[in-house]
Amino acid sequence: MTIDLNSDLAEGFGRWTLGDDDALLDVVTSANVACGFHAGDPTIMRRVCDQAVASDVAIGAQVGYPDLAGFGRRFIDIEAEALTQAVIYQIGALEAFAQVAGSRVTYVKPHGALYNAIVHHEEQAAAVVQALLDYDATLPVLGLPGSAWLRQAEEAGLRVVHEAFADRAYTPEGTLVSRRLPEALLHDPQEIAGRCVAMATGQPVTDVSGGSLTLVPDSICVHGDTPGAVDIARGVRQALTDAGVDLAPFAP
Repeated sequence: MTIDLNSDLAEGFGRWTLGDDDALLDVVTSANVACGFHAGDPTIMRRVCDQAVASDVAIGAQVGYPDLAGFGRRFIDIEAEALTQAVIYQIGALEAFAQVAGSRVTYVKPHGALYNAIVHHEEQAAAVVQALLDYDATLPVLGLPGSAWLRQAEEAGLRVVHEAFADRAYTPEGTLVSRRLPEALLHDPQEIAGRCVAMATGQPVTDVSGGSLTLVPDSICVHGDTPGAVDIARGVRQALTDAGVDLAPFAP
């Protein structure tokens, strides 16, 4: 069994810092690097790309709405054409820093409100798919199984990668519980590690209603901006390794 472990990184801006990028790059196999629209700036993007290469971690573009003030967690009713160009802009910016670091962008993952919107928003999902078709149709795309985004991407011939979340609660339908609700995030490191092993080995996890939900992810996301994030990520990696699960990037 092999699975990828990813995390959202480079999410500081200027003098404002968020998370411990260097520590997480010693744990994960893929880095979703913020591209400057919801977080991240040129200096941070360059530093994280350099460190990702040094740590042999795959670099992915974490693209989002133009929403620094809201950290990309607010839905924006943006025109499809504008969204397509915004996604291309972000991938291109990160590509430059990845190349300077001696690597390249190897996949794309939407962030925050955009990630959640294109689970159901057909027009915006199509706009993001179009950005990949225009920029580089060989790039894999990371997203929520069952989403309009992955369905449209697969129909367009893109390689889709199914993602699960280590510390997020799920609805019975397999979607993420809204962050506005108190039960959206899990906090017990042992529970989180156990859920990740279950997901990686095809076993069911408990959804927010107490039912059983089976997820079959290619990649598991460990968040870098939650309390105790590094220790949680390390615990997840150790639990997966102890269970005989190999860790490797899906897009090396």
